[in-house]
Amino acid sequence: DTRTAVDTMVSELERRRDKIVEGLNTIDGIRCLRPHGAFYVFPNIADLGIPSSVLADRLLDEAGVSALPGTAFGRYGEGYMRFSFASSLQNIETAIERIDRFVGGL
Repeated sequence: DTRTAVDTMVSELERRRDKIVEGLNTIDGIRCLRPHGAFYVFPNIADLGIPSSVLADRLLDEAGVSALPGTAFGRYGEGYMRFSFASSLQNIETAIERIDRFVGGL
């Protein structure tokens, strides 16, 4: 029934959310709070010492990970990135590995 399908979808999105939050929080220089009702996370990357727009470009070009810089949401977004978790769990795990590898090389 419809309710069961919705419950299944919500449960899967929660798994994906928890995976990306947990993964990002294991990377030195990134701090990520758990959102409550969005399909994206907005982690703090200020400790990496790189502007969010530069990080977004380099993640795409060098690690194959797409993200939006926090500045796409206004000037107070500097020091943050936006990552969507509306993707498969496998894609999220791969992205976390690539981000971790990239950040480790900074």
